[in-house]
Amino acid sequence: MNDDLFGGDSSQWAFGTDFEDPLAGVDTTMVDDVVADDLALYCLGLADDALIMSQRLSEWCSRAPEMEDDVALANLALDLLGQARLLLARAAAASPSVVPVLPEGSPVPPEDALAFFRSAGQFRNVRLAEVPGGDFAHVIVRLLLFSVARRELLERLRGSRDQVLAAVAARGVKEVSYHRDWSARWFLVLARGTGESRRRLISALDELWPYQAELVRCGAVDLALADAGVGVDPTTYAGAVDAVLGEVFATSGVERPSRGPLAGVGGRLGRDGVHTEALSLLLAEMQVVARAHPRGRW
Repeated sequence: MNDDLFGGDSSQWAFGTDFEDPLAGVDTTMVDDVVADDLALYCLGLADDALIMSQRLSEWCSRAPEMEDDVALANLALDLLGQARLLLARAAAASPSVVPVLPEGSPVPPEDALAFFRSAGQFRNVRLAEVPGGDFAHVIVRLLLFSVARRELLERLRGSRDQVLAAVAARGVKEVSYHRDWSARWFLVLARGTGESRRRLISALDELWPYQAELVRCGAVDLALADAGVGVDPTTYAGAVDAVLGEVFATSGVERPSRGPLAGVGGRLGRDGVHTEALSLLLAEMQVVARAHPRGRW
């Protein structure tokens, strides 16, 4: 093996020990009046949204209609993966108790432990992110609904008293603004394209619309963090989300769906660890290598 290639060390950890701390250089001091566990749960929710959406988008690598869009989808997935890594690291720094316990000697950093060694019931993502993929219209509709809401969230989160959240939001709002605009343009193209493209678009919108309300639902943790000036109450930007979607629908000549929100289980939704079967199947594929080799090296 070429020692020059590996800097004189031919053993390579499987879990990224050659990466610097994702929070290096960022002030991770806890805000005085914030409960550490609340901050960790809040960060996990935002991180899991991005991580699971990233995984779903990555499934489209090499399957998009054109090469340019194939590259675009891969880059969108990477944007969200980057956000997820920072937010998972922040959750672990805020409350180390949320990090799964791994075998002694495992090189897995906290953010990877949270991504690869939690069960479905421990994930806090909205259910829109996890539902199985469909055709290209399904990808566009899901991304539009998700990115419109996330963009409004990150725009407001830039003023967070938590320096990590503020930093993630400052960069993320630019990324997600592109995600929103890219999906909105494709929404318009499909709506005004052929009869078949319009049919598929409307079918995807009807299927996914019941999940949309969960994106602007406020839970106890959201409210606590919003009151502390650290998080954001999703209901404060629900009107802005509705306005953007209304503009896209009007421009595209598509009627707003009439289906109501998808119910949870006893009032519990994705943020509460209640998910569809699809998440377990997604995690089985995403986590299989890490779980098989928790001390893995290559």
